[in-house]
Amino acid sequence: MANDGTTLDCDAILFDLDGVLVDSHPLIERILRTWAIGRGVDPNGAVAASHGRRDIDLVRMVAPTLDAEVEAAWIVAREERDFTGICAIPGAAGLLAALPASRWAIVTSGTRRVATGRLRAAALPEPVYLIAAEDVREGKPAPEGYLRAAGLLGVRPERCLVVEDAESGVRAAEAAGMRCLGIGAAPADAAIGASLDAWAADLRTVETELVTAGHVRLSIHPNGSN
Repeated sequence: MANDGTTLDCDAILFDLDGVLVDSHPLIERILRTWAIGRGVDPNGAVAASHGRRDIDLVRMVAPTLDAEVEAAWIVAREERDFTGICAIPGAAGLLAALPASRWAIVTSGTRRVATGRLRAAALPEPVYLIAAEDVREGKPAPEGYLRAAGLLGVRPERCLVVEDAESGVRAAEAAGMRCLGIGAAPADAAIGASLDAWAADLRTVETELVTAGHVRLSIHPNGSN
């Protein structure tokens, strides 16, 4: 993982949503804690396991004796109508505005209605291609979502750059054969850090050096030196 300023070249950027483009973690935590307490599930464990995972995969992991489809539907129903406190991650609006629509997509573990609702609440544009929970058979850390996005954009996996904040997403990018830029807190797990090509606290330290119809060059300054 690069710790100083670095440059990354790619033909497409595939963004995770929550924690990368939109700040939704307080809302997600509140909904999950309410669900977990009501089912006798450890709320701290549920929140910790939720990062980067589809709701149905989360339920299967932390509450295997419950009906995963029923419980996931309960969570999703609240996520699809509650956008309290949702806002854009610093730097997200500027970076997306600098990218042609054909050069980026979103791959999220949330449903399409949740994703589009959060993008609207954060005043961010919707991408041409958005891969949501219902669009894949296997969620992250499986690579299916990222590979599907690359295919829709017509870009080879090795020419894609994934932007992620969760371990499961980093693993998905790695399994897809894609490079990865980590966003948020520096990873505590050395193995995850080694899987990243660069890291930055948020998107304010990521700027476009070159943008063409088929290519993007990003400059990453994790220490805010841009």
